[in-house]
Amino acid sequence: MSTVAEIFAHTLKEIGVRYVFGVPSGNLIDYVEALRKEKGIDFILVGHEATAAFMAGVCGRLTGVPGACFATFGPGATNLSTGVGGAQLDRFPLLAFTDEMPDELLKRTVQMNIDHQQLFFPITKWTTRLNHNNVEEIILKGAGIATDDSPGAVHIGIPAGIGRNQVQKVKAEVDYLRLEKKRWSPLVADQLAKVTKLIQTSKKPVLAVGLSAVHAAGREQLIALAEKFQVPVVLTPMAKGMFPEEHPLYAGVLFHALSNEVSKVYSKADLVIGIGYDPVEFNYEDWMPEVPLIHVDRQEADVATGQIPEVFNVVGALDVAMNELLMLDINPKAWDLQFIETNKEQIFKKLTPEAGSFGPLAVVDELRKILPEEGILTVDVGAHLHLIGQQWCTPHPDKLLMTNGWSSMGFAIPAALAAKLCNPDLPVVALMGDGGFLMMVGELAIAKRLNLNIVFVVIYDDSLSLISIKQAKKNFDSGYGTDLFVLDGEPTNHYFGVPVVRATNNDEYKSALEKAFASDGPLVIEAVVSPEEYDGLVLQPNK
Repeated sequence: MSTVAEIFAHTLKEIGVRYVFGVPSGNLIDYVEALRKEKGIDFILVGHEATAAFMAGVCGRLTGVPGACFATFGPGATNLSTGVGGAQLDRFPLLAFTDEMPDELLKRTVQMNIDHQQLFFPITKWTTRLNHNNVEEIILKGAGIATDDSPGAVHIGIPAGIGRNQVQKVKAEVDYLRLEKKRWSPLVADQLAKVTKLIQTSKKPVLAVGLSAVHAAGREQLIALAEKFQVPVVLTPMAKGMFPEEHPLYAGVLFHALSNEVSKVYSKADLVIGIGYDPVEFNYEDWMPEVPLIHVDRQEADVATGQIPEVFNVVGALDVAMNELLMLDINPKAWDLQFIETNKEQIFKKLTPEAGSFGPLAVVDELRKILPEEGILTVDVGAHLHLIGQQWCTPHPDKLLMTNGWSSMGFAIPAALAAKLCNPDLPVVALMGDGGFLMMVGELAIAKRLNLNIVFVVIYDDSLSLISIKQAKKNFDSGYGTDLFVLDGEPTNHYFGVPVVRATNNDEYKSALEKAFASDGPLVIEAVVSPEEYDGLVLQPNK
C-alpha cells in the first residue's frame, strides 16, 4: 500500500521528471513531503507560481520529459496559468497540477474556489481531474499527451484531502510515454507528382522553417535539402539554430530586426515551401508574396482564406517528407546566390555596433563574443529580442531559448534558472530589458539560494522600448505609460544577495562580463544604454 502522494512522486520520477516547481499549499504539503522522500526528484520553491510553470516548461523543452509544477486554489492557479499558456503556445511539454475542491464542494461557494477545469481548458491540450484510484494512469496519460508530436501543456486537478489516502499501487496497464508514435507513410504517387510539378516549374522557391522542425530535429536533412535545391532559407525566431548563419543559403529570420532587408530575398520567391512552419509565431500571409505554398508538417496550414493563391498540404512526419523531397529530381533554380550572400552580409553589417558605441547592439555583440558556443542564452520579450532574433548567431536551437508563441515578459529569468538546473556544467545567461526584469527580479532569490552560476544582463533604457517605438509610429506620445524611471543615480550592490555591477560604457561592460563569467555564483549586470539604436532596426515592414 502507498499513499496517493507517494504514488504521485514515484510516477513523476519514473517518467524522468527531475524537478517539480511551485509554491506549496496546505493540501500540497503531503506531495512535497513525498517528493522529499523519493530519491532522484526534488521540489524547488519559487516566489511566484508563473515562475514555476515557466521553469517547468523550459525543463520540458530541454529534456523532452514533461516539466512539472503545481499551485493551490484560485490565485495560485491563475498565477500558474501565465506559464501554462506559455508552455501551450511555445510548444513546451508540461504537467501542471493544482489543488481542487473535493467532490462535495466543487459546486459550492467556497473561499478561493473557481472552476480550474474551465480556467485551464483553453490553454492546455488536455485538462482533467484525478482521484485516489487513477493517479498513475492519469499522470502517464497526461505525459503522453504533453510530449506527443505537438508538445504542450496538460493540467491535472488534485482534489484536496486525498494525498494521505492509502491505495493499492498497481502498475498502469498502458505506459503512455512509451506508446509508439504514429508513423506516416511516404507520399503517395499523386502527392509526389503535385509536389514535384510545383517545385519543378518554380524558378525561385524559398524554404521557410518553423518551430515544428525544431521538435522533429531534422537539421541535417534541412541543410541537405537547401543545398540540393540551391534555394535560400528563412527561419521563424524560435527555429534559430536549425540552419547555420554562415551558410551561403541562409537568408535571415522573419518578423524580427531588419525584416524589410530579409524581405528583399523572399519577396522574389515564386514558391514558398514551409518546413515545420508553425503559425503561432508568424502567419504565412503576413510576409509571403502572392505565390503558391507547399506546407510540410503534421498539421495542415492555417492560412487566411483567399490570401494565398494555392496551398498544398503535405501532412505527415517531417523526416519522412524531407527524405521524399531529397529524392526528387529537380532542375537547377534561378537564384542569384551572390545576391543572397551579399544581402545577408548587409544585414549583419547594420547590426554591428559602431566602434566605441555602447547601445543595445554592443550589449548583444560583446555577449556573443564571450559566451561559448555550448552556452545557453535565455531572452525576454522586448525590443532587444528583435535584435537577438536577427543578430545572435545560434549554433543549435537548444542554445537560444525565447517565448515567441506566448510572448510573455518575465520569461528570461525563470528560463535561465531552469536551463542551469538542467545543464549545471554549461554557462547560462539571461538577457532582458528593465521592464521584464521588474516583473521577475524577486526570483533572483532562487539563484542565490541554489547558488546557480547565471549571468543576468539587464538592458536599462528606462522604457518599455518596443511599445514606445509603436507609439512613435502612430505619432503618439512615445513616453506616456512606457517610461519606467527606475534607474537610481547610484547602483545597488545586490538584489536578494546577488551582486550587481553597473556598466555605462563598453569597457565597463566587458569588464563586468569577465567578472560574471569568472564568478562561482549568480551576478547581475546593469547595462545602461539609450534606446535610440532600435530606431530603424525593429518593427520594419515584412512586405
